[in-house]
Amino acid sequence: MRIGVPKEIKNNEFRVGLVPASVRELVNHGHEVFVETKAGGGIGMSDDDYVAVGAQILNDAPAIFAKAEMIVKVKEPQAVERAMLTPDHVLFTYLHLAPDAPQTEELVKSGATCIAYETVTDNKGSLPLLAPMSEVAGRLSIQAGCWCLEKAHGGSGVLIGGVPGVEPAKVVIIGGGTVGLNAAQMAVGMGAHVVILDRDLSVLRFIDATFDSRIQTVYSNADSIERHIKDADLIVGGVLIPGAAAPKLVTREHLSMMRKGSVLVDVAIDQGGCFETSRATTHQDPIYVVDDIVHYCVANMPGAVPRTSTFALNNATLPFALALADKGAKQAMLDDPHLLEGLNVHRGMVTYKDVARDLGYDYVPAVEALKTA
Repeated sequence: MRIGVPKEIKNNEFRVGLVPASVRELVNHGHEVFVETKAGGGIGMSDDDYVAVGAQILNDAPAIFAKAEMIVKVKEPQAVERAMLTPDHVLFTYLHLAPDAPQTEELVKSGATCIAYETVTDNKGSLPLLAPMSEVAGRLSIQAGCWCLEKAHGGSGVLIGGVPGVEPAKVVIIGGGTVGLNAAQMAVGMGAHVVILDRDLSVLRFIDATFDSRIQTVYSNADSIERHIKDADLIVGGVLIPGAAAPKLVTREHLSMMRKGSVLVDVAIDQGGCFETSRATTHQDPIYVVDDIVHYCVANMPGAVPRTSTFALNNATLPFALALADKGAKQAMLDDPHLLEGLNVHRGMVTYKDVARDLGYDYVPAVEALKTA
């Protein structure tokens, strides 16, 4: 198979779809890999590094899209990239379609086969290709929140760990999944008072045991959320419904109850955000203030640490990329029900139920779409 790796063009996005070690594996399996020049520059990898493992370097994205059968990226294709997709392409990347009607419409029109990292599953019911970026984003959420709490950035001027004689910040984490767990690790390590809310009692038990009761675990409902955000210094939103738009758990009305200068970090912004006042921001312009509350809603948080993020992502995506290339996309998905869960759009059909529901498309089951198209 001919595999293309374009340079990412989203604002301040420096990750890359394949690192040289991954390219080497694909080449060793007999595939051709085409990499856009300087695609790996953001993680410290040169064109020579890619050539050394068998990649061919092309000058621009149109050349990559024209040459490749499978496009491997990190972030969702931007408008100019979507215009280059054809029915002959397999796109393997993060998509986050549910809150993004324009992207979904253009992917449907392209006729391409679009496989989303974030909905691929495993035999435990987890999301193995989302997990590494959730780990990074969860840890970054506390780092970013600390920065936002500084007075110069609109925050209340609270040091997250306090000092002897002065109490630490209260950090409230909504959602005890991968994001929440990693945010909690960072916040506890920095000495914060941490409260984590979730609706799954087994998750709360696990967190309580893992942190030896150093975290206050709370069952999540409207009352408990409202009660704990009132005196929070930093609130991290990490609620995920796979493939679907995130629920709005903190409303505009809630902001008036909160401390002035407190901070909202919305890690769920890729799926529309779990705060009503959230809107996607960039690393170039990451924050805004609503009703004296600082909002950090960067849509590609792991892009801030692209080297760590890219290697972590490749560790998870490479086995699936190899399967798609070795068997062909259709057969690979028919052979692996977990990879099949990643199929969101195929030949003009929306094949992921939550995306179809949220955006008003007819839903075609993935297996049916593959066998009929």
